[in-house]
Amino acid sequence: MKLEIARGVFLLGALGVAALALAAWEQPRTQILNATQEGAQCLLPRVAKASMAAKPDHELLLFMFGMSQGMRPQS
Repeated sequence: MKLEIARGVFLLGALGVAALALAAWEQPRTQILNATQEGAQCLLPRVAKASMAAKPDHELLLFMFGMSQGMRPQS
């Protein structure tokens, strides 16, 4: 078999495999959920409900500011 023919057969095979993979690839579609579609949406577990409001962590903000100041070159 000539090299050109083997190359063409390989290219057709690779394109066929890519086409089959594309046809078999299932990706979720974007859709609007209605109130009647009960099973279409994920419900939150009972333990995920927050009992109190979240408070901002001021120490983390101060830490991030200090880290950004420490990255500057010393002059």
